[in-house]
Amino acid sequence: MSELRFSRVLLKLSGEALAGTKKFGIDPESVSAFSKEIAEVVRMGLQVALVIGGGNIFRGMAASAKGMDRAQGDYMGMLATVMNALAVQDGLEKEGVQTRVMSAITMREVSEPYIRRRAVRHLEKGRVVICAAGTGNPYFTTDTAAALRAAELHCEAILKATKVDGVYDKDPEKHADATLFRNLTYIDVLSRRLQVMDSTAISLAMDNQMPICVFNLFGSGNIKKVVTGEDVGTTVQGGE
Repeated sequence: MSELRFSRVLLKLSGEALAGTKKFGIDPESVSAFSKEIAEVVRMGLQVALVIGGGNIFRGMAASAKGMDRAQGDYMGMLATVMNALAVQDGLEKEGVQTRVMSAITMREVSEPYIRRRAVRHLEKGRVVICAAGTGNPYFTTDTAAALRAAELHCEAILKATKVDGVYDKDPEKHADATLFRNLTYIDVLSRRLQVMDSTAISLAMDNQMPICVFNLFGSGNIKKVVTGEDVGTTVQGGE
């Protein structure tokens, strides 16, 4: 435990992370790779909760833009996160990590209902809690669900895993001169409209003084580096 910067964290994974190099679906090799990294920090004594997006399968907002009812699309997106949660559960348990999938939408045959006190107890017992189905409500993103669950579960930080090395002033995949920020305040993120998490999630994190660590999931060993205090990615905190 002395090596760890935090004792309990909320790891936010995008659905696209599960797709790996593919544009959609679930890539078992990618799931296996980051499951190994999560398992390593769990064995170090870190308590980990996960929130996973569903964009690799279905995006409610994208469907809404094409004419589908937004609430209907969001519920479909929530179901996509449950599929992703089950895939990650399988990957983690193959690494010998005990897990519990807890869904905000009741589906007892495949998951437990999300109950805050029960989730905290699972974490205390060293189990990884995989929070599925977002907040259970339409119009809220999985970013917001991550900030909400992190606050409810008394996590010490949100680890936001992405496909780039942190937060840039512009898209690094489109602009070679994009500048990486090492430290930002919540107000910086909101006022500059930086693509970290949506504004509701940032506001929730700010209200609860929850630091957000943004890093590249695909950098080898990056999860361990973040939780042991190495200078990786971007940290958002302070400046309320």
